[in-house]
Amino acid sequence: MFVFYRIAITCFLCTVLGTARASEAKAAAPTPVTQPAVVTQAMAAQRLPANAASFVILEADSGRIVTGHNADTPRSPASTIKTVTTFAALDMLGPAFLWQTRAWSRDGDLILQGGGDPYMPMERWWSFVQGLRAQGLKSIRGDIVIDNTAFALPRGNPGAFDGRPNRSYNVLPDALMVNFQSIDFKLFADRDSGKVQVIASPAPVNLAIENRIRFAPGRCSGSAGRVDFQVATPAWDRVVFSGALSPHCAERSFTRVLLAPATYAFGTFVTLWRQSGGEFGGKLRIEPTPADAQLVFTQDSLSLGEIVRLTNKHSSNLMARHLLLTLGKERYGEPATLEKGAAAIADWSHERGIDLTGVDIDNGSGLSRSTHITALQMAKVLNAAYHSRFAPEYLASLPLAGMDGTLRTRMKSAPGGSVRLKTGTLESVSGVAGYVTTPAGKTYVLVSLVNHPRADFGAAEPVHAALVEWILEHL
Repeated sequence: MFVFYRIAITCFLCTVLGTARASEAKAAAPTPVTQPAVVTQAMAAQRLPANAASFVILEADSGRIVTGHNADTPRSPASTIKTVTTFAALDMLGPAFLWQTRAWSRDGDLILQGGGDPYMPMERWWSFVQGLRAQGLKSIRGDIVIDNTAFALPRGNPGAFDGRPNRSYNVLPDALMVNFQSIDFKLFADRDSGKVQVIASPAPVNLAIENRIRFAPGRCSGSAGRVDFQVATPAWDRVVFSGALSPHCAERSFTRVLLAPATYAFGTFVTLWRQSGGEFGGKLRIEPTPADAQLVFTQDSLSLGEIVRLTNKHSSNLMARHLLLTLGKERYGEPATLEKGAAAIADWSHERGIDLTGVDIDNGSGLSRSTHITALQMAKVLNAAYHSRFAPEYLASLPLAGMDGTLRTRMKSAPGGSVRLKTGTLESVSGVAGYVTTPAGKTYVLVSLVNHPRADFGAAEPVHAALVEWILEHL
């Protein structure tokens, strides 16, 4: 009875003291302000209804909500969802994490095994070839075998999102993805030869280019300045150029995704291999690496810290997709799948105490119509990142207003280094998410998402800018 009495008294005192402290804390906590007038004015000027936008501003040090509007409304975030994917990757794997691309040999075959490296431009693919040559390998007597089994993805349609399957932002992930599967074309009319030149870079051995462009000696106008481009085969391995071009026309250049991931890796490898003096007369096979194959060479990727920076600065959809797949693979084992990636994010958020209830991460890049998240949920992720052990790497990955990445030409009036925001744009969607540091040195988390058809005409940009301006001038 005595013990019960002491516990009862103690619990009563805890309740009284807890209530008193809660009242004091409530009294001490600043009350969130109403929507800033400058933001209301910007929305009215752009004819955006109140239900089209969501935003939230948090004090980074305390996590206190300064102000918000529709903060709990699920929105399509476009590429701002990369803030979630990239922080999860840094937090789970660490900035020193590496992917590995390996070469194996067996019975004269050379097996190229992809490990999911998100960034293998031609310069690094060339280094891979040189690494093999440095091992003393001169001739490939058998076939080249591509092993991309580290990823197990359903057959996808790259044009499903917007009907443009050959655009770089639509390229689908692959465990051995080289150079974003892209070819840069340069076209110009050469006066000396009287011909129109078509230069492809890189030039895979298995890509056929038919140049039917007519040299037009007159002015660059009308039909004399029109060039048509056609992908002529279902395998994307033959392209046809037609039309006419005058030497008075400016040089034309554009980029297209061609071949398939494995055939692209094969074609570019053979080109570089032969350019380096290597010999090869076999064919391509796509198979898993045999258990008795002998390891010849391993090339490490860039570090995850560098990959995250490239992903966020330049808003790379493919790299973000590779990050999500890698999270699933590292947590649940090979092969990587989208389901494993989504489960990894969900488990991580639960362990981290971040509420992502109802969030559909989909492919992790934001190039999706199913991905939805609230402004407050994204702000909570950003606030956790601000206090994380890898905050310096994470913050440095976000575009700087008026300086670099996708913010290079935007918000130029902001003091240098004060605004770090990931941008996002889709049809009827515009968003920014990141950090704003005031002249007094205080940092605030900002998330602003607009879902409305007028976003396609720039209506959201003044709203985002008004929020940044208000933070810099009033907080």
